[in-house]
Amino acid sequence: MADVKKIAGKGKGFVKDFQSFITKGNVMDMAVGVIVGGAFQGIINSLVNDIIMPIISMLTGGIDFSNWFISLDGTHYKTLAAAQEAGAATLNYGTFITVVINFLLMALVIFCLVKFLSKMRDRVSRDEQEEPTEKECPFCKSMIPIGATKCAHCTSDLK
Repeated sequence: MADVKKIAGKGKGFVKDFQSFITKGNVMDMAVGVIVGGAFQGIINSLVNDIIMPIISMLTGGIDFSNWFISLDGTHYKTLAAAQEAGAATLNYGTFITVVINFLLMALVIFCLVKFLSKMRDRVSRDEQEEPTEKECPFCKSMIPIGATKCAHCTSDLK
């Protein structure tokens, strides 16, 4: 019976530790980031599939990237759907190209977002910096109060 109480006591500590971990700000921020990232992925997918790929297809003479594939059984199929319906193994390099473009766009957007946030953080930190309280004596290079008219170290007159 004592062993059961000992195990139950450890379980309470585990639950308390987990609750503390899950409610920390960083974990919650990460969870929100993952959810927003998942929703943002849908926007990027639509941008690639509905806007960029049709333009690329138009520029390449109306080629549909979704039907760029190689059938590994040697049979020629008109569409990828027909090959898949027949059960043929395929290398879907058109789909791969679409996914690569999707990734590059996502990486570009994230890069721009990080760059923007970094600039904003730098601007805020610059604004928050305090005014200097000391300056360097031009003669002896000692640090002196900013309003000093005479250096306390070398007694030089300051302008």
